[in-house]
Amino acid sequence: MKVVIIGGVAGGATAAARLRRLDENAEIVILERSGFVSYANCGLPYYVGGVIQDERALTLQTPRSFWRRFRIDVRVRHEALSIDPAAKTVTVRRLEDGTEYTETYDKLILSPGAKAVVPDLPGVDSERIMTLRTVEDTFRIREYIDQYHPRRAVIVGGGFIGLEAAENLLGEGIETILLQRSAQVMPPLDYDMACQLHAYVRSQGLDLHLNTGVAGYETVEDGITVNLKDGKEPIHADFVMLAIGVEPETSLAKAAGLELGAKNSIVVNERMETSVSDIYAVGDAVEVRNFVSGQKALIPLAGPANKQGRIAADNICGREHAFSGSQGSSVIKLFNMTVATTGLNEKAAQSAGIAYERVVTYSPSHATYYPGATDMTIKTLYAPETGKILGAQIVGFEGVDKRIDVLATAIRAGMTAADLEELDLAYAPPFSSAKDPVNMAGFVIENIRAGIVKQWHWQDVEKLSADGGVTLLDARTVQEFKEDGHLPGAVNIPVDNLRERLEELDPAKPVYVYCYSGLRSYIACRILAQHGFDCYNFSGGYQFYAYIATDKCYDADPTHPCGIKIEK
Repeated sequence: MKVVIIGGVAGGATAAARLRRLDENAEIVILERSGFVSYANCGLPYYVGGVIQDERALTLQTPRSFWRRFRIDVRVRHEALSIDPAAKTVTVRRLEDGTEYTETYDKLILSPGAKAVVPDLPGVDSERIMTLRTVEDTFRIREYIDQYHPRRAVIVGGGFIGLEAAENLLGEGIETILLQRSAQVMPPLDYDMACQLHAYVRSQGLDLHLNTGVAGYETVEDGITVNLKDGKEPIHADFVMLAIGVEPETSLAKAAGLELGAKNSIVVNERMETSVSDIYAVGDAVEVRNFVSGQKALIPLAGPANKQGRIAADNICGREHAFSGSQGSSVIKLFNMTVATTGLNEKAAQSAGIAYERVVTYSPSHATYYPGATDMTIKTLYAPETGKILGAQIVGFEGVDKRIDVLATAIRAGMTAADLEELDLAYAPPFSSAKDPVNMAGFVIENIRAGIVKQWHWQDVEKLSADGGVTLLDARTVQEFKEDGHLPGAVNIPVDNLRERLEELDPAKPVYVYCYSGLRSYIACRILAQHGFDCYNFSGGYQFYAYIATDKCYDADPTHPCGIKIEK
């Protein structure tokens, strides 16, 4: 059996290695257009910023190492020009000399990946405009920095690559401006969770411009001018990095007559088979099923690509293996902050027509009496009727990756909030609290589902502040109420004084309670409910709302859930 693989990196390289482990006699050929067959794509921004200094560290495998260990014929700088499915051949060009030849196959795996989106705007072909997608892109940017010592850069796009590149350019002492067309960075996050990220990256020196579209570019003698839409002032910089997303690289598949789906992605079944016999496809170029919603989706991440490569190889070798879908679990480090997501966010749930509710909880990373605890905000989406976990987002510092992995596993296993309550998670003061943040999310959800407490959200603030038919109750201390801001029209009764001051509240009016994080207001709600009041707890608390509704500077100092600063 002869298997030709077009494209390396995560999907193609994984498929090749798995094929060899399953079939020692198969002839395996990888055709890779770039000069690198298997590299750490996610590590590229860190080479730009000098965090990774040895370029060899980016290369996971070379043609020589593939041959030595697996006897796989890797041909870099070989571009597949066309596929003839009837003849089972691929026309290939050697980029070193331009000559062409024909390669036959029994089975073909397409792993072309995705390419950086470059919008058709005036001046976009300037040499001062760069993308960061390949190793060659990375070397070009690093060489430009070393040679010209730029003082100012503009990054267009606030996804993973744009934000990581911004951190690394700032680390090189380059003034960095990030332009984001929409109202938030990091599309996997909901807007409310992204607001904390906005405040934090600005506190780290990033000049972040939201709701800012680019009209075009002009190369000038000393740099490049970025012209903005809506009459906004142009921005001058030494160079521009485009990081506005990727699109499937599927021109080869289209020309070969393969069925294409969303955004020209390659349609595959659960075996990673395309619409054409004996041709498989994996990685960023394929359309997959969202594991939670069941809808078709593009989820260009390394983890799913690796799994798909393995599954394609299994099926080629006669081992039945199905890809059950991707839930988009991801994590990013930004300066000292960690941001992670898994499953559905609100936008995705709404698009899929899935009924959901959400809670926002605020937890320390470990026991607060042990030094070094940091804060994390966790937003968990769940099905109201069953409590099934649909998605989660976490913004914090220490321990974020651990909690998102637990929640990702819970989603994969179809677990409910009641299951989260019962999870037996490892505890010691340096690592967690006896009630882990994941347990806490389960407790809050089940309290709501059981009717023990009702909640309200930040979107309700404007309407309720203007509604004379309700009472807004601030359960924080008098000092917090005066110094840290409060909601318009709110009455301040600290939770510890509430029982003695119930007569100050009108029992005929619903009471909407808030505090710093939602903990004290929950206790206040339990007191009020047992005295006959109709009351609601503010999800996420005032500290969460302040990042959304105000220009609050990010405060990284850890606090207890009650808002008191944790001693370092």
